[in-house]
Amino acid sequence: MQQKFKFIHLFSILFFAFIFSCTSKSVKAGLDRISENPELFRGKNIGIVTNHTAYNSEGKHISDVFTGMNNVTVKALFGPEHGIRGNAPAGDHIKNSKSSDIPVYSLYGPTRKPTPEMLKDIDLLVFDIQGIGARFYTYIYTMALAMEAAAEKGIPYVVLDRPNPINGISVEGTILDTAFATFVGLYPIPVRHGMTIGELATLFNEQHWLKNGIKANLHVIKMQGWQRNMWFDQTGLSFINPSPNIPDIETATLYPGLCLIEGVNVSEGRGTYTPFKLFGAPWIDSDQLVQHLKALQLAGIDFKPAHFTPVSITEMATNPKYKDQACNGAEIAITNRDAFKPVYSGIKIVETLYQLYPDSLRFLERHFDRLIGTADVRNAILNKADDAELKQLSERGVADFMELRGKYLLY
Repeated sequence: MQQKFKFIHLFSILFFAFIFSCTSKSVKAGLDRISENPELFRGKNIGIVTNHTAYNSEGKHISDVFTGMNNVTVKALFGPEHGIRGNAPAGDHIKNSKSSDIPVYSLYGPTRKPTPEMLKDIDLLVFDIQGIGARFYTYIYTMALAMEAAAEKGIPYVVLDRPNPINGISVEGTILDTAFATFVGLYPIPVRHGMTIGELATLFNEQHWLKNGIKANLHVIKMQGWQRNMWFDQTGLSFINPSPNIPDIETATLYPGLCLIEGVNVSEGRGTYTPFKLFGAPWIDSDQLVQHLKALQLAGIDFKPAHFTPVSITEMATNPKYKDQACNGAEIAITNRDAFKPVYSGIKIVETLYQLYPDSLRFLERHFDRLIGTADVRNAILNKADDAELKQLSERGVADFMELRGKYLLY
């Protein structure tokens, strides 16, 4: 009987270990599936739009994967914001360079779209960059503009898909009013879109949102094993910080809401090693702020007082707000990431700052409106709108978008 019990116990352990391995460690990114699509690449001169996040399951970078393939020639690499190595601070213009005799062109600087000259020897353009799931993360517009350039030249465009790190179910935040379109928001999608990079490419292309409605010859190499409810740490893939100030999944989860702090004269934590997890300014009373934030009972997060001094940090923030000045504010901890509504929470945090410090808080109007995608949220806060109106604004247009995006979901 004892032997039978031991056998059942061992079988249970092995069974659940198998289930765990299947559900948590079975995702293959698009880069790992290129061998299943040899006809796309055979005999091609390719350009690769990429950065430091594009590794396969064997730890090989996409540039090494393709240069090691027979009958494929890598003619050029193209890097997004933060550069091809991912170590340039946000907003810094990147210069062109060379990597092992392959030209590396910057798509974040004076040129944000591959030029005909850059593409002259290329007959296939490949995109592989890890996204973050937020509308104002510029990599998705690098993807779109490169796709536009490929369409204009008449060459195929291949997107190697990767997970949405903050899951593919949760959708939240105002739809961009195209009057506020910039490189932190080009198309009418919500702040938290709940789509993968390949799904977004399909949406942009099929909706004719590229310049002059041009349509690309788009191929998306899908992932294997990814499910929409997965967070990145459930995929079994290695997390590589997609940009210098997104070091982990928790920061990525906070980012769609806490990035709104960039649009006011409050530090969003740049110049520390925990950006977007804390915020503050010299004129804030930490205890008072935290008391009011806790009273909001925002789902899935908690606050505690924070005291910090932003400093220049190479490759993260060279000139942060309130550099070398002592700041007081709040630190955020996520207690339930599935319940957390980052965009609504971000709006309520900004509203609370304005209510407590109306003489000190200043909106950086153009930037705030471009981030949230409308002037209506800022005006509602300034006019002391009630919570129902703010909630309605944070959800405006999402139902229609959910119907639209349903046409383009690949998983």
